[in-house]
Amino acid sequence: MITKAQIKQISSYKINKYRNVDNVFVVEGEKMVSQAMSSNYDIINICATKQWIDNQDFNSINQYNLIEVSEDELKRISSLTTPNNVLAVLKQKNITEIIPNNNLILMLDDINNPGNLGTIIRIAVWFGIKDIVCSNNTVDVFNPKTLQASMGAIFHANVMYCDIISFLEKNKKKNIYGTVLKGGKNIYEENLSCDGIIIIGNESHGIRDEVKPFIDHPLTIPTFSSSKDVESLNASIATAIVVSEFKRRQ
Repeated sequence: MITKAQIKQISSYKINKYRNVDNVFVVEGEKMVSQAMSSNYDIINICATKQWIDNQDFNSINQYNLIEVSEDELKRISSLTTPNNVLAVLKQKNITEIIPNNNLILMLDDINNPGNLGTIIRIAVWFGIKDIVCSNNTVDVFNPKTLQASMGAIFHANVMYCDIISFLEKNKKKNIYGTVLKGGKNIYEENLSCDGIIIIGNESHGIRDEVKPFIDHPLTIPTFSSSKDVESLNASIATAIVVSEFKRRQ
């Protein structure tokens, strides 16, 4: 059974500062927890209803610190409007180095919407890009909304936070691409490499001015609309189009 102290502690992990104090994060739902169990992340405990526990193979869950909870208790510790039988508390992975080799790296400059970040991670993994470098002001990858939007892709990606200007300084010999609204070359006509760094900018302001000088290859996704007031693509949709075009050329 779960204690009041455990309820308070796990519930506190909805907030960034409390997650970081204990260096943990929470995933929810049967699919996400199943992926967590098959990943190389350390699971601290699993909180689940009797229904979920009874449907599991004993040998597969016996290795974990399993806490049975009622549906009401699960609601109290869950970030979801409608909790789904199980959640797990995991140790964060704090990646401190990503070394560009003959591969593509996705760089995110101040993405601030957690849903966008989760979707971008999901897109990157789908297209075989595992290394993602985030600016220090990008939203927390372990935000509950980010994790849900990633649909488990977080377990297949290397996500690092750093001063991206310093990272670019160290790797300026690589091909550096950046998505821009104006002044870029049509992505469908530009030569694209199978390795390098692709920079995606902030949802509202794009790539910061201090980052732009590192871009060797500014890219634009052309619009085919006849309307002059059509809104620009959001960050996650733009990412999908860009990485898809890179991978299509390989």
